[in-house]
Order: sequence, then C-alpha cells, then structure tokens
Amino acid sequence: MPKCRRLTNLWSCIEPCLNHRYSVCLWVVIQATGGNEKPSPTFSPKINTSMIVFWKTWSSLHHYWLLLLSTGAVLGQFQLEPLNLTKLRGSEAKFNATVLGPWSFMTWTLGDLLVVTMPSVGNATSSSTRFSARHCSGGSSCVEFTIHGVTRQDSGPVICAVQGDYGAKTAQLYVQESGRTSILGGDRTVNQDEQVQFQCEAAGWFPAATISWTLNGHSVNSSLVNTTDVAHGTTYNSTSVHQFQAKRNTTVTCQATVPALQTPILSSVTLVVVPKPTDWTVLIAIVVSFSSFALLVLLIFGVIFCYNRRKEKEPSYQVEMMRQRTQSQLSNRPAQRQGQVNPVFTIDGQTNLPSSNRSDSGFSQNNGLPVYELPASENDLAGNGYNAAYNSLEFGFTKHRHVTIV
Repeated sequence: MPKCRRLTNLWSCIEPCLNHRYSVCLWVVIQATGGNEKPSPTFSPKINTSMIVFWKTWSSLHHYWLLLLSTGAVLGQFQLEPLNLTKLRGSEAKFNATVLGPWSFMTWTLGDLLVVTMPSVGNATSSSTRFSARHCSGGSSCVEFTIHGVTRQDSGPVICAVQGDYGAKTAQLYVQESGRTSILGGDRTVNQDEQVQFQCEAAGWFPAATISWTLNGHSVNSSLVNTTDVAHGTTYNSTSVHQFQAKRNTTVTCQATVPALQTPILSSVTLVVVPKPTDWTVLIAIVVSFSSFALLVLLIFGVIFCYNRRKEKEPSYQVEMMRQRTQSQLSNRPAQRQGQVNPVFTIDGQTNLPSSNRSDSGFSQNNGLPVYELPASENDLAGNGYNAAYNSLEFGFTKHRHVTIV
C-alpha cells in the first residue's frame, strides 16, 4: 500500500485499499507548525492496513486538522434474509442475498442438494423448475432465490455461498401443513337451559392445529375448552370439545390455525333454542295440596256435624228404649199371650163399630163378620208390635199404626 506524503495524494491511498478489500482504511492528517514532513507509519496486523501520520507546515493556517475516512460498510461479507422462514405446503419460499462488494458466482443449496448456481452477470442455472434465482431490482449486488410449491421435504437448512472470501450463510425453512376442520353433528335444536356439547375435529395438520371457539362472534375462554392432539402418520389430528348451557339461538364456530396460516380455517353450525315445555309438576303439587287440605276440612266438619246430630237424638233414644223394655216385659206375661184383637180398633174414617162378644175361644161380632183368633205366635208378634214399630222409627220418621193388646 503506498504511503501518502501529501493531502493531494489521498485518493491514491484509498483506491488500493478498496481494490484489495481491506476492511478499514484510516488516515489521520495532522497539521502542525514548523518543521519538515515527518511521516510516522503505524501498522495494524488485524485489519491489514496502515495508519500514517503526516506533519506539514501551512503558513496561512496555525491549527490542527483531524481527518477520519471510513468506507461505511464491511467489505468481504454478505447478508442473507430471512434467517427463519415458515411457509405452508404448496406456497412459495423466497430468500434474498445481498453481497457487499464485487463477486463472481453464488450457489444455493437446499439441505444437501445444490439447486441453483447464479453468476453476477447473466441468468441462473437450476436443477429443477421448482427452484429459481434472479437479480433484485436494486442491481447485481442482490439475488432473490425462490422455491416454488414447497413441500414438507423442503424443510431444513437453506445455504447461500458466494465465491471468494465471502463464505456462506445458512437460513432455516419450516414447512407447515393445513388440514380440514369440521364440527360433528351439524345444526342442532335444543330446549332452553339444556346443556349442549359440541365437538370439533381438525384432521391432517402439521404441526398440531391450534383450535379456538366463538359463540355469536365472541371468543370462548380456552380454559372452558378441552383439546387433545393425536399423531396420525406425518400429521396430527386434534379434537376439541366445548360444553355450555343453551340460552338463545347461537352460531357456534370452531377455527383451526397454524403459524404459517394467515387466515384460520372455520367450521360453523347453528344452535336453535326453543322455550322449554311448561313444567306442571309445581302446579299439580299445589292443586293436590289444596285439595287434600279442603277434603280434610270437610271431613272434620262432617264428623262434627254427625256427632252433634247424634247427640241431639240421644234423649229420645233413651226414652224409646225404656218403652221398649216395658212393653217387652208386659208381652212376656202368660195372661197376655192369650190376648185377642182389640175390638175398639177402627179403620180411618169409620165411626160406627159393630157389637161384639168376647169368649174364651176367640172374638166374634154381632154383625156377622168373621172373628179370628190369633195364635200364640201371632199374639207374641202382636205383643212385640211396639218393638217392631220402634225398629221402623229407628231408621226414619214414618207414621205407623200399632196393634194394642189389652
């Protein structure tokens, strides 16, 4: 590298530095009073450049000048973006490499397979139509590498290497897969306040899908949802269960997503809530209770009424019993067993009585009417007529005429 003796030769020092890709070129020019030029070179082995201090006398100026020049970039390196990229299966994955300096060739490797070779001037050469590379609109310093229709097998390291001292950079590609989502059972109709349970299935996802629920557009707390994930081959099947109480008509939505999916996959059903049927149990219980109470009251009043009626009849009953006993004693005498029909007995409305004669054998009338003698059994029956009449009175108030034995 040439040593700069004068300030006018400054560019002659910078140009070789840039051409030889030195990381930093630094010159310090100090003006001091008096004397000759006294160069004092100092070398730095780390950056492979030199710092030269010049002493020069300017008659018109009496002060020090400090000049610091820097290239503003780190030469001999390049940038790769993004370093981590997540894409859905079937989409495009793009990486950009920016070279800070001149370069000749660039290669792109996917896993262990070299897929694209890109010159600084001209078109890229690829191993398959799924891979392509082109210069960015900013110039040849930027290259865009594209993988078309990524698959799960493309997941892994993406390596970009630039010929020369630039080395290589590695990025990571993650390929995810979206499956299907459905709520089992479809639309449902239930009674109000009934407990309902919905089950959502997300099948064929990688990695396992994140499932969430909404009711009429309002998110459901994840603590109220039970979700399980099961591996199925190279994908995952997830099942999520949500249970709640039906209050009103509701649109139930289950949505599943993965980080690479911008819009979740939805599945919705409609829950129709009908008013629950009238519960007659309480009404029936009330009616039965009041009815039982009313019957009990009526029964009590009936018992009291019957007791009072019976108590009112008790004196006449005792009198009748005394009469019956007296009549029974009279009818049991031997003289009375031979009694005959009372000749004084008349039929209602009849005033004239025929004359009659009484004998020991029977009763006879002068008017020629037949006279009948009552046998002993009939006399006993006649003697007990009063008792029979009383028995008739025991069951009702009926007017009777009695045969009286004298």
